[in-house]
Amino acid sequence: MQTRIIPADPAGIAEAAALIRARQPVAVPSETVYGLAADATDSEAVARIYAAKGRPAFNPLIVHVADLAAARAIASLDTAAEALAARFWPGPLTLVLPLRPDAGIASLVTAGLDTIAIRVPAHPAMQALIAASGRPLAAPSANASGTISPTRGAHVARSLDGKVALILDGGATGHGLESTIAAPGPGTLRLLRPGPITAAMLSEATGLPVTSPTGGAIEAPGQLAAHYAPSKPLRLDATDARDGEWLIGFGSVAGHVSLSPTGDPVEAAARLFDLLHEADAGPAPSIAIAPIPHDGLGAAITDRLARAAMGAAR
Repeated sequence: MQTRIIPADPAGIAEAAALIRARQPVAVPSETVYGLAADATDSEAVARIYAAKGRPAFNPLIVHVADLAAARAIASLDTAAEALAARFWPGPLTLVLPLRPDAGIASLVTAGLDTIAIRVPAHPAMQALIAASGRPLAAPSANASGTISPTRGAHVARSLDGKVALILDGGATGHGLESTIAAPGPGTLRLLRPGPITAAMLSEATGLPVTSPTGGAIEAPGQLAAHYAPSKPLRLDATDARDGEWLIGFGSVAGHVSLSPTGDPVEAAARLFDLLHEADAGPAPSIAIAPIPHDGLGAAITDRLARAAMGAAR
C-alpha cells in the first residue's frame, strides 16, 4: 500500500471521509496525538486499525463523537459523567461508561467489555472528519502498537508507512499527550490513564475523590505496562549524560535538548513524544531523560516515561 500525506484542509477531509466510508482507516490530527480513525460501527474497518497497528485485540479503542448528544446515543452517562462532559468536552478527556445495548458499535472496539471509552475531540480536523464521514470514529494513536505516540504527520509516516492509505497532516498537536481517561462510578472517580486533565481538575468538577485502578484487568487504552517505547534503551531521572546517551533535559538539567528550560510541565508534555522521536532517530545508541515532578500534569508525563522505559527494556 502506498501511504500519501496531504494537508488536513477541506479537500483532504473529503478524501479521508471517502476512505472512512470505504472501510479504510486514515490518520488524522487531534489536540492530543495523531489518531488512526475508522468507522466505529463497522467490524471490518475496526479490524483494519488493529492490523495496521499490530495492536492486541484485548486492548479497547476510544470512540470519538461530535458532541454530547452523540455520546448519549452510545453510552449511559450518570451525574458525574454529565458534569465532566459539561466541563471538559470538547477536549482531552475520555470517559469509560456503560455501553448502551442499541449503540451499534462494533464489538471489537470495546474488546468484549460492557463499557465504552468515548470522548468529544476539540481539534477542527477530527471534528470535520466526524462530520464529513457521518460516523463515530474509533481512533487509537496512529503508530505501531507499543511505540512512541505521534505528534506530527511525519511521525505517523515513520511508523505506519505502507500500512495506511492516507495521513492528514495538520502540523504538531497541541497537548502532545493522549487524553486523560476516567471512569465515573458510585461515589468515586477512577483515573485509568493520566493526561492533560489532571486528577485535581476531575475532582473539582465532580466533588468526587479520584482513585487509581486496583486490579490488573485492561479497561481502557494506555494501561499496558510496556507502551510508548523507543527502539533504544531509555534511562529515567538522569541529571547528566553517560557515554553514548542523548540527554533530554528539563528545568535545571539542560541536556542536549530540553523538554522545558523553565520547568513548565505544559511545554514539556507538548514536546515529550516529539523529542523522543528525535532521540530515537538520532545517532546516539541510548536515551536519558531528566527528572520530572510527579504531581499535576507531571504525573501524566512520568506515567508515559515509566511505560516507555519498560517497553524499551524488552
